[in-house]
Amino acid sequence: MKNRYLIAAVLILLVLTLLASCSPAATPSISIEGAWGRPSMSMPTAGSMYMLIKNSGDAPETLLSGSSPACGSIEVHEMVMRDDGTMGMNLIDNPLEIPAGGEVTLEVGGLHIMCIMKNDQFAPGNTVDLTLVFEKTGEKTISLELKSE
Repeated sequence: MKNRYLIAAVLILLVLTLLASCSPAATPSISIEGAWGRPSMSMPTAGSMYMLIKNSGDAPETLLSGSSPACGSIEVHEMVMRDDGTMGMNLIDNPLEIPAGGEVTLEVGGLHIMCIMKNDQFAPGNTVDLTLVFEKTGEKTISLELKSE
């Protein structure tokens, strides 16, 4: 009888240990806020898009690529101050990481998404779709209002 209780207690502890180790895998949770865009003032074939990308999940997420019917291609750029005192842009070669529980701001004068070879849809007053492709989340399509400034 004593052995039965011992065996039952060991089995209960084993089951509880197994249940505790079966916690769900860490996952990102991506939301996009305040998205808007505008044609470039200095490059007639380009435009820029801005937004706040939030990750309320418990795992980091990576923005891999994007597309829009209003653009030939999409690139992530960053504004930089050059040695001669002028502002310029650099292409971000690496995928953009959104940290777990964090956010990345795409804004005027900083990181932003460039619409390369924009078409007539990319004009102030229009709304265009932008599909962002994330490593774990997959595709997320948003609509952006295009403004003149």
